[in-house]
Amino acid sequence: MHKVVIVGAGFGGISAARALGGQRVDVTLVDQRNFSTFQPLLYEVATAGLDPGDVAYPVRTIFGQVDNVRFRFARVTGVDWAERLIELERADPLSFDSIIVASGATARFFGIPGAAEWTLPLYTLDDARRLRDHILRRFEEADAALSTVGASTQQEGTLTFVVVGGGPTGVEVAGAMAELLDVAIHHDDFGFARAEARIILLDGGERLLSSFEERAGDYAANALRRRGVELVLGRMVRSVDDGSVQLDDGTAISTRTVIWAGGITVEDTVASKLGGATIPDGRLEVAADLSVPGMQGVFAIGDAAAIPLLPDPGDHRTGDGPFCPQLAQVAIQSGAHAALQILNRVAERPTEPFHYRDKGIMATIGRRAAVTQLPSGLLIKGTLGWLAWFGLHILYLIGTRNKITVLVNWTWRYLSWGSGPRVIVGDDRRSSAPVQSGLET
Repeated sequence: MHKVVIVGAGFGGISAARALGGQRVDVTLVDQRNFSTFQPLLYEVATAGLDPGDVAYPVRTIFGQVDNVRFRFARVTGVDWAERLIELERADPLSFDSIIVASGATARFFGIPGAAEWTLPLYTLDDARRLRDHILRRFEEADAALSTVGASTQQEGTLTFVVVGGGPTGVEVAGAMAELLDVAIHHDDFGFARAEARIILLDGGERLLSSFEERAGDYAANALRRRGVELVLGRMVRSVDDGSVQLDDGTAISTRTVIWAGGITVEDTVASKLGGATIPDGRLEVAADLSVPGMQGVFAIGDAAAIPLLPDPGDHRTGDGPFCPQLAQVAIQSGAHAALQILNRVAERPTEPFHYRDKGIMATIGRRAAVTQLPSGLLIKGTLGWLAWFGLHILYLIGTRNKITVLVNWTWRYLSWGSGPRVIVGDDRRSSAPVQSGLET
């Protein structure tokens, strides 16, 4: 049968494999991790709201009953175009007739000195676990310092948490950090006061949530300020080191925790190794049907691809440029579309252009505070927006167990206002070692 290799088991790769399940094609899904991660909830893991297992689901379990879909646990290192082989690290290569590149993206540091070495990105489950351990260690170190010498921890920045990026991820992390501090101080008997801790959200733009309407950004800013988050807008990060962040106006912020939510790139992912044409941010150029020009049988989807933004039949558009935004819904829809185009080619039918259907965007600021922006322009905020965010994330989680677990955990946290896995599980107790993101697919 026609052999299809899907590289990446994120939203797009899983969607493509599901669309090809039960069809007369042989599908191999390849990923360096044996689970699919629900990335929109990584910040909940990072801030001790959920356990890592709540947002991850084994790929083999998803497709265990699908006869024509197999999973290969391996890292893709390249492609032999002459022999039509996907090269794998320490494993036999895979032959293919078609490829769907769904390798996602990694943190983009824009060449800022020290950013890659001294910041904590949040794009993988390992990142989330590492960030949670790091934050909780800062709590313990601050408490120990106060109990032994009775001095303030602000001078060395132990309790200063800087979040870089005012998009949905940055806003959600900052809001969740504020809640984590409130809960930990109230329930865990730490010796420091809430006023000694600072959460600073930095962004080079003049407002938060630039992909939303301005009033959504204003709502998020006010909600964060009420939670004690300091906003520094219109300032760019110039450099980062092991004890501070330097801004372009000469300001230096003493901190030992810099959370990076400042952008993404496909550099060092499979998409960057194919040799195809790319746009300036590294995404692969694709035709309207998601095929990669000049590469027979290759399709690219999701964050890996610069997908043309075409008006859909309902004339719903999103994003500011000529390409679809890098959102989960784009990955899901483009994955299913690429799969259908492969089936069209196998059946010798013409391929069809991809039309992204905007279902809205949302971001949560914290407990009973969120914004949901619908394609019609309707903005839902506050408790109602938070409930919409809550329901949609439960709906899209993979696995019945995960849906039930997250629903129960969130409900219990809301009622008890003190639960959560505030545990340090990493073995590395060094407090000043550089953090390497280690992101590649």
